Amino acid sequence: MFADFAELSAQERYKLLIATVMPRPVALVTTLSSSGVINAAPFSFFNVFSEEPALAILGLESRRDNNGLKDTTNNLKANGELVINLVDRSIAKPMVDCAAALSPEEDELAFAGLSTCSSYKVSVPGIEEAPVRLECSLFELRQITPRRHLCIAEVLAVSARHGIIDPHTLRVDLNAYRPVGRLMGQSYAELGEIFDLAIPPVPTK
Repeated sequence: MFADFAELSAQERYKLLIATVMPRPVALVTTLSSSGVINAAPFSFFNVFSEEPALAILGLESRRDNNGLKDTTNNLKANGELVINLVDRSIAKPMVDCAAALSPEEDELAFAGLSTCSSYKVSVPGIEEAPVRLECSLFELRQITPRRHLCIAEVLAVSARHGIIDPHTLRVDLNAYRPVGRLMGQSYAELGEIFDLAIPPVPTK
């Protein structure tokens, strides 16, 4: 099978990309509006990008009906801060509930049954139930097309549920941290079997 993206519609390209590049980590992003309203929205066009500086990237989509900016993008322009809340199975359903098309004045977290917690480095609250939270400031927000913005966020701090990250070694316990990944459509997955593979040394002549 071969598909030339130049001959496909945007929806067809989207369908192939999300169905082949998976699982993708899920970011449940909290932001604040200029009037102080908290917004929460999930994104799976998301990953970390570098460690120096510590950067994460998000693909932000505009509204499908009129290409208007969604709350997350508007809030980033207004406030310049965000918290990337990672998702495990315990908050997978509330994460999906946060994708409901509520008005900007409505509280997604209350709708989803989630609660907030104070952040250490930013004014935006995190989600108390999230296993891991990345407190971030906006590094760059770039419009790619009328329907897409690229958000580059600088990670200022991380906090985690007790038992996930060893405070001395900074090692993550994968028995305690089991994030879910986005597949396609309404499908998600948990971590399956974990295996190790070491990079071999270069053979000496």
